[in-house]
Amino acid sequence: MYRLYDFLPSGNGYKVRLLLTQLGMPFELTLLDIMKGETRTPEFLAKNANGRIPLLELESGVYLSESNAILMYLSEGTDFLPTDRLAKARVLQWLFFEQYSHEPNIATSRFWLTHGMGMEKQQALADKQAPGYAALQVMEDRLADHPFLVEDRYTIADIALYAYTHVAEEGNFSLENYPQIRAWLGRVREQANHVLITQAEF
Repeated sequence: MYRLYDFLPSGNGYKVRLLLTQLGMPFELTLLDIMKGETRTPEFLAKNANGRIPLLELESGVYLSESNAILMYLSEGTDFLPTDRLAKARVLQWLFFEQYSHEPNIATSRFWLTHGMGMEKQQALADKQAPGYAALQVMEDRLADHPFLVEDRYTIADIALYAYTHVAEEGNFSLENYPQIRAWLGRVREQANHVLITQAEF
């Protein structure tokens, strides 16, 4: 059985929990409080030298880190990852976009605000508004004539971007002017075995 090291409020951890649940794969959940430094202990650093969650322990005892790498590993050979070479590359394109253009602005802002760092990060929060909204516009444009991000079907590209987009308002990003994104969020929520970001089901 897989073991997932996680912090429930984390969107990156949520991606993995959501996919595991939707795949019907049983897993053991080990919760770590990143605010208390529990991923910086010698014991955890021996598992992941980067000291971050999520971390997936495979049945073989091997550890795999980085949320989108874990999504790729788990989805291989399933309906969540296309087999066509170009379509698979399109999935990767969105995963890289999520980590480079979306997550650093929207997720980081959410983290600061939900963990009481808003006052000390005011200028940094302001600086993240324009690039964060630019990332949302890229998604809005794609979703204007596509129900999902790749091949018009639900894939890990959607899971990766849903994780922090559906809680974007917690990072002070309004989705009011993004009707296509809001409709897409609804379609993702309607997928079988959907779970909430702080809901652990396994």
